[in-house]
This record gives sequence, structure tokens and C-alpha cells, in this order.
Amino acid sequence: MYSAVRTHDYDYPESEMDERESLYFDTISLAESEAAAAAAAHRKSISQSRNTIYHSAVDLAGDEGGVGGGGGRLRLGGGAAAEHAALAWQPGYRQSTALEHLNGGGGGDHTDAAIAAQMIALQNGRNHLPTGIGVTGDGGQGGGDDETYRRFDDGKRSVDFVLAYNGETQLEEHRRKCEIFEANLQREGLQLEHNKVQRVHFIKIHAPAEVLYRYAEILKIKVPLKPIPGQDQIFAESAHEFKTCFSRMCKSLFSSVQLNTALFPEREPRIHLEFSRNYLELYDTEHPNFLDASTRYSIINFILQRQRFVEGEETADNLGIEKLVQDGVYTCAYTLHDKDDRDRLLKEWANISKWKNLQPLDQIKDYFGAKVALYFAWLGFYTQMLIPISVFGVLCFLYGFITWNSDPISRDICDDNGTIMCPQCDRSCDYWRLNETCTSSKFNYLIDNNMTVVFAFSMAIWAVVYLEFWKRYSAGLVHRWGLTGFTHHVEHPRPQYLARISRTKRLAGKAYEQDQAGKRTILDPDVPFWSFKFLPNFTSYSIMVLFICISVIAIAGIIIYRMAQRASHSILGSENSMTFKVMILPMTAGIIDLIVISLLDMVYSSLAVKLTNYEYCRTQTEYDESLTIKNYVFQFVNYYSSLFYIAFLKGKFVGYPAKYNRVLGFRQEECNPGGCLMELCMQLVIIMAGKQAVNAIVEMLIPYLMRTFKELSYRHGWYKSHQDQRLVPYNQFTEDYNLLPAENNSLYVEYLEMVVQFGFITLFSLAFPLAPLLALLNNVIEVRLDAIKMLRFLRRPVGMRARDIGVWHSIMTVVTRIAVASSAMIIAFSTNLIPKIVYAASMGDPELNNYLNFTLAVFNTKDFQVQPLLGGSQHVNETVCRYTEFRNSPEDPHPYKRPMIYWKILTGRLAFIVIYQNIITMLQGILRWAVPDVSGRLLKRIKRENFLLREHIIEYEKQHAMKLVQTELNGQQKSEGELRQRNNETVIRSRDEATSFV
Repeated sequence: MYSAVRTHDYDYPESEMDERESLYFDTISLAESEAAAAAAAHRKSISQSRNTIYHSAVDLAGDEGGVGGGGGRLRLGGGAAAEHAALAWQPGYRQSTALEHLNGGGGGDHTDAAIAAQMIALQNGRNHLPTGIGVTGDGGQGGGDDETYRRFDDGKRSVDFVLAYNGETQLEEHRRKCEIFEANLQREGLQLEHNKVQRVHFIKIHAPAEVLYRYAEILKIKVPLKPIPGQDQIFAESAHEFKTCFSRMCKSLFSSVQLNTALFPEREPRIHLEFSRNYLELYDTEHPNFLDASTRYSIINFILQRQRFVEGEETADNLGIEKLVQDGVYTCAYTLHDKDDRDRLLKEWANISKWKNLQPLDQIKDYFGAKVALYFAWLGFYTQMLIPISVFGVLCFLYGFITWNSDPISRDICDDNGTIMCPQCDRSCDYWRLNETCTSSKFNYLIDNNMTVVFAFSMAIWAVVYLEFWKRYSAGLVHRWGLTGFTHHVEHPRPQYLARISRTKRLAGKAYEQDQAGKRTILDPDVPFWSFKFLPNFTSYSIMVLFICISVIAIAGIIIYRMAQRASHSILGSENSMTFKVMILPMTAGIIDLIVISLLDMVYSSLAVKLTNYEYCRTQTEYDESLTIKNYVFQFVNYYSSLFYIAFLKGKFVGYPAKYNRVLGFRQEECNPGGCLMELCMQLVIIMAGKQAVNAIVEMLIPYLMRTFKELSYRHGWYKSHQDQRLVPYNQFTEDYNLLPAENNSLYVEYLEMVVQFGFITLFSLAFPLAPLLALLNNVIEVRLDAIKMLRFLRRPVGMRARDIGVWHSIMTVVTRIAVASSAMIIAFSTNLIPKIVYAASMGDPELNNYLNFTLAVFNTKDFQVQPLLGGSQHVNETVCRYTEFRNSPEDPHPYKRPMIYWKILTGRLAFIVIYQNIITMLQGILRWAVPDVSGRLLKRIKRENFLLREHIIEYEKQHAMKLVQTELNGQQKSEGELRQRNNETVIRSRDEATSFV
């Protein structure tokens, strides 16, 4: 009807209307007596207003007076029309046709009837209201009866994947590539359906069971079997082993943190086997974990990545959906969120109020795939393991408060009134009194006391225990999910890798094989390391080293800034200069350091991806590991270099007043008389807490703003070519289109944030025992924020298989070993432990009454190389000052040289490092040996399951062979019977003929 009156290019042709759209416009046409021209006018008016009515639907649904009468926002007439329109918004209500509602309108005019018809069409096209990103106002329980919300138009086939492209501006070349690509998808057995009623056109993809079965066998996917004889005994014994009195007591004690079994029921254990169509009868196809959604999506994604989109000479560079999206042929390709499952996860998992509850890992695995589920399992396990070390850190910190007044160093500093300290810069600094550092020395004691070594020792043991128990815990998860034995060796080559080979002249000939029929087959040739891989790898890691040098230079610049600020502040003068030196200057330097670190991080992160793309990474796992190593090595230097400087270098090579060591003419920084551990603590808190705050803002605020902007742009048409064109109501694939894309390496950022945090607490937490507590508080929220981000702001990622967290475990193992040496050196050189022990043993003063004087050397002011300009200072006539060093006095025959006590202390420090590191390393080795990667119970269960599985398959093959033999025998007997019957008939016929002849 409308083809005759179309006046605009943006009008929908009848060929592009689905059944509901056609009904919608036909209803409007029937509502108008002046058919053609008036219908066109109504159609244009409603086309301009349908987005407005769509947004008004939310208010209309909750407004009791909004329908009927005259008090509503929309005048719908009276009587049955208003009643039907009101019922249309009730959950569970389904109308048969829009025309029935229109005919019951009574006295309403045609305009009101048209609006009512549009609202009815809107309700038929959507099953819930957009009160959130895929979340209904009633928790997702209402309006779930629309069968086409995330299905094909037939209401039966599910939409497993979606391709989107701009239907208005598509080039002819792009259109041809789409046709070829989609035809290849259909040849693979995938079913496609187009949706062209909007500016953005969508292609819905469904994978039938035969396609899933075929590729599940190719990809060696393990699926659950039907119950087999003997498995109940194995499961019962395993359950009995774990259901001890202690476990039952713990479960009852922590019942408040358990999952809601009504929403997340506990699944029965099953035995898994690699899928094979020959054994289809053995698999439990009705099991919820049999080819779940994440597995289906991964299979379809595998197909999409390997389909060509050109004719003629085809190369590896002309295949794959990623290449099409990169070239702009398709705007995106994504999987769909499931409304019911997402609402359930949003309610019970991605919810800050559920911070103390356990995570539904099985459901997360089904929804996002094993790779994402393992990340959340690891993060939850790491967070739980932080609880005991956080409690111990709090106890160590409280010990410092309890014994605050017993510290002889801070007590002597605060009670001292006569000790004059040497200036801390050359000409512009004045002498200062030792008791000015009273407050900082007291705070320093909170982290430098007798419990410091105990806490460092406990942290080293905790790190190994955490890593070893995670391997045991993850092994159980992986076995439960049917991924035991999965390795990256079964992965197929990346399409980008094959494309790179095809573009290389020396390898292009090895990349293909042509048969006699002329068909070309892509091969996976060996790529020599020295002739091909060496140069890209060398270039990547050379640039990484360059950025590491830039990071070190930036840290050096901040150190020089601190030196210069210390001198310039003394020129300006301050009534509270010591507070500036001890507190304000380190804090400002730490904030500047955090800003520089964040900027370098942003630049290098994007560069690392390009460098990794330049390499020959065969599989996705190799690609991820290469990217991870390059990034983490840089981040290690970027985040920890300033902390290592304070811990190991600051105040260690200053020199003495007669001969200071200088950098660019500036004197090196000195530690205050209490030591540098206090400043290390401040720098750690600033960088660690600041990084966590910055990451939280970047991860949540930016995706929220981007999603909001995209959604508003999509709804209101801010970037459309026609101002009066409006979109039809949402469905699942249009909702997900507005979300941010989920990248293949999206988990890298999440892992990096947590592993850097792990480095903070293992390498430097002895300088701040509350660091594990800060990490615990952050991670409790981080788990839920990551869940919210993935469910609300990101498109559903393609599920990927994994059996562990990959190279991140190896990185944390290396960090743990570095932490042992780091802790030993910090204790030896940055705390007062060794000097106190040597002093007490050498001077016979276990109470340390004269220890402060023992650590301060004497300097004669006439020996200054550069005399300070004191002006009107009260210290003009000072002849002697003190400084923190172990050196001889001016009256000694060897003035300002190292005394014997210094060498004793140095020997004690080196001996402590050797002894501490060897003891800790030995204990860690014992723990690694005593805690196997897979528990003995699980190993025994795996062996018994494999035995049962082999016996079951042997019995199945035997029965199958017997059936074949029986079938053949039956066939032979039947053939013999038919032959005898034919012979008998022939004899009888011959007798009859003979009789007739006679």
C-alpha cells in the first residue's frame, strides 16, 4: 500500500518489513478513511514520533492514570481501547492482533487509534521495558513471553551470533564481500536471517546441531556423558572424603556467604569425554553443560574466523570476520547476552551488596567461558587468601602502637634538646635540631620494630602457600568443567598468523598446496626462528628496553626534582621546614610519580599490541603470552623503580659534609635519623592506592560514559543522515549493539592490575603491614565491579577454553622469588635491626640507651668545603654538627674514615641477607614439594574415571559390533529364506506347467 506514496529514501520498503512491522503500518492505514495521502501523512508523523512514544512507554507502564480518560500523557480514547492499551503493558499479556484493539476503541479518533496501534506494535516487538541495560524493573521476571526477542522470526531458532553493518552507506565492494562471506557461512551449515528495518542492518546467525557436532569433534571439545556403571561409587566416595566434620562445621558457620541454591543449584558431577559423532548415543545431550552457550559461540566464532570473502585467487589474508570488521565491511560481530541468565547474575553476583557471597563459578563458566571464569575464580581465591595475612598485618601494626613508648630511638630524639644537625644542602640550608623529627621517628617505629622481620618472613611463606594452593584449587575446577588435559597445542593457528605467512614471499609457496582438481589448501608451514622470527622479536624487546630506559629517566628526573626542591625551599624559608622535608615533599613527589607512571603506561600499552602484531605468534595463547611478558616487564620497572630507589639507594651513598656525592651538582637525598622506611611506606601507599583508584575510575566511569553516549546517539539519531528518521523498538541484538566491544585480550588489563598489586604487597609490604588489608578491601569491590562491567557495559565475549591462568602464574612465581631477596635487603639496609644487634653485642647495652648517639657522627664546621650562608640564623657560631653516618670524629688520627664498627655492621647485614634468603628459599622449596599441583584424591578419581570410561567404550564397541554381526546374519538368513521361497515357487510353477501340458 505504501509503495505508491513513498516520498522519502528513508521510508521502509515492504520487502524490508517483518510481520509485525507490516501489521503495524497496515493497521494505521485501515484507521484512516482517506486511504493513500492521509496514510502517508500519518506514516510520516508516526515515523517522527515513534522514538518519543517508545521512551514514553516506560512512564506509561507505571502511570495508573496514563491510559484512558483525559489525564494521561497520551489520549487513547475511551472504553475498550483504553482498557486494551492498559492491559498491553501488563506482564504476561499477549494480544493476538493490533486490529482487535483498534476495533474496540469506540469513539476515539483516528490519530488516537494510530498511536494506540503503534504502542501495541511496540509491545509485540519487545518483551520488556528498557529500565536498564537488559534489566527489567522487576528483576527480569516480567514480560518473558516474546519468542522473537532474541530468536529468528519463526520464534524457534535462537540467535547465536550477530553481524551488523550500515545499510545506508554500504559500498558496492563491501556488499559483494558480504554476499560471498554469507554464502560461505551457509555452505558451512549456518542459518542466516536478515533484519533490515533499521539504519543498522543485522544478520542473525543460528548454528544447527549438526554443525555444532561436526566442529565440536574437530575442536576436541569435551562434553558430559550419560551416567555409566560405577561412576556413582566414585562420586559417593569423593563426596564422603570431603564431607568431614570440619567441613560441615565450616559450611554451617559460613552459611551466610553461600550461594542461593534456588537460583544456582549445585550440579551433579559427570564424566567428560571428547565429542565424537560415532559415540553420540553415549553423551548426555540434555545436560545443561552439554554444548552450553559459550561453547556454541566459540564454535561459531571459529567458523567466522576462517571463511573467505573474495572470489578468484584466495589467500589467507582474505578470510575471517576480524578482517572484515577491520576493513569496515561489517561494523561489528558479537554474541548476545541472555536476559534471564544475565538478570540472575546481576542480582546475585554483579552486585556490590553481595560482596561477601561466594561466586557462581559454574554459571560464570557457562555464560562467559572457562577463560573468564578462571579469572574470576583466581581473583576470588586470591582475595580470600589475603584475609589471614591482612589480619596478621593488622596485628603487627597494632604491636607498634602498643609498644610505641618503648622505642629508645624515638624517645631519645624527642627528649633531645641540644643536638644540632648539619645542613641538608650546601649554601642555603640552615642547621636544624634533631628533636624536630620527633613525630616522624615515632611513626617510623610503627613499621620498623621487632615484628618487621616476622611479618616479612610470614609474607614470603604466604606467597608460596597461596600459589601452590591455587594450583590445587584450579585443578579441581578444570576437572569439573571437563578441561583436564586441554593444552594450547590443540589450538588452531590464528588467521592473522596465516595471513602474515601468505604475505611473506619465502613462505607463501609453503603456505598452500594445490591438488589435481586445482583446489588450494592452506598449510601451517614451519617458520624458522633466525631468518623470520628473530628480527620481529628483537625489535619488540628492543623497543621495550627503550621504554624501560625512558621510565628510569623519568624516575631519575623526579629524584632530581626532589633534590632541587629541597634546596629551593630552603631559600624561600618556612617556619615548619622539617614537616616539608619529611612529609610534604615525599607526598608531592609520589603524586608526580603516579602521574608519570600512568602516562607511560597508557603509551606503552597501545604500543605493545602493535609490536606483538608484528611477531609470528602462531596461536592465540602464544600471542597473549608474548603481549603479557612485554607489558609486565615494563610495568615492573615503571611501577616499582621509585620504590626500589627509596629502599636500596636513597641515603646509602650520600658521603659526608666534607665530601658529599653529587648528581648534576645537587647533593643526594638523605634519610631522616629514623631511616627511609617511613618514606617508602608513604610512596607505597600513594602509588598503590592511587593506582587502584585510577583503575576503578577508568574501568567503570569511562565505559559507562561511552555506553551512555552511544545509546543516546542511537536512540535520538544524533549522528544519522536524516533528522526525521527514527528507529524501531529495541530487541536483544540492538541493545547489545550499543555496548562496548569485548576484546580478545580484555582480561589482560584485569590480570595486570591484580598482579602488580601482588608485587606491591610481596615486595614492599614490610614497609607498610596494612598493605594486604588495602588490597583485600580493594579486591572485594573489584570482583563485583569487574562483574558489573562485563554484564552491563561490554558485549558478551566469545567463550574460550583454558586450563589455568597462563603465564601469570609463572610471573607471580618469579615475583615471589624476587620478593625474598628484596625483603632481605630492605631489612638489612633500610631498617635498624642489624645496627641494633651489633651495637648491643659490641657495647654491652641491651637496652639501647646510647644507641642514638652511636648512629650520629661528629663534624667540625670549619671543614665545610662550601660554607653555608646563614645570615641572621641563631646557629651562626656553631662549631660542631652531627650527621647520620658511621665515621670517625675530627680528632681521630684518621678523621672521617670508616671505623671498625661500620665494617662489623656491613658484615652483619650481608650475613643476614645470605641466611634469611637461604632459610626462606629452603622453606619455600619444602612447601612446593609438600603441596602437589593436583591433590592425591583428584588424581585417584581421574584414574578411576579414565578406567571406567575405557571399559564403557570397549563395552559399547563390543555391543555395536554384535549388532552389526546380528544385522548381517539376519540379512543373510532373510536372503536365504527368500531364495528358498523363490526356488519353491519355481518348482511348483514347473509342476503346474507339466500337468497342464500332459
